[in-house]
Amino acid sequence: MQGETQLWLIRHAPVDGPRGVIHAPDAPADLGDAAAFAALRARLPAGAFAVCSPARRTRETAARLGLDAIEDEAFREQDFGDWTGRRHSELEAELGAAYRGFWNAPGSNRPPGGESFADQITRARAGLARLRSGDAVLVVHSGTIRAILAIALDLAPETALRFVIDPLSLTRIDRLEHAWRVVAVNGR
Repeated sequence: MQGETQLWLIRHAPVDGPRGVIHAPDAPADLGDAAAFAALRARLPAGAFAVCSPARRTRETAARLGLDAIEDEAFREQDFGDWTGRRHSELEAELGAAYRGFWNAPGSNRPPGGESFADQITRARAGLARLRSGDAVLVVHSGTIRAILAIALDLAPETALRFVIDPLSLTRIDRLEHAWRVVAVNGR
């Protein structure tokens, strides 16, 4: 790594859709909370490099924040494969013990046709390695922020999944020359 990178990690705005669903990348964001957007915008550094996942909700959130974000696949949400677009309650009713078994080790288990959270951590690590030094605003997903926390704190995937990351929250992490510094998690 060359120099320090100050990461300004923003979870996208809430999904404008039903709750309890594993949302697809094309799910839109609810951009109606003008006060929350204004408060968040005021906390961001001027002139920062901006990145978002390719998901519609992150692109819309970044645009609402006035960011000209570059899309990067490395920072997309965990791929839930065949479960994408489905309700958790439907999956549990249909799959029973197999669905519940997934949640016994959600950090390493893969949904059918999808990836594990550990896979997401590997992907996020590759994306972080490409970021240049300086201020970088990433408008991403809760899973992506948890993955970056796992990297910064050297956490096992199962442990990193314990973090709560709210919509439109700000997590601040600094990538130093030879270490990491967590400044704030899930801030408002």
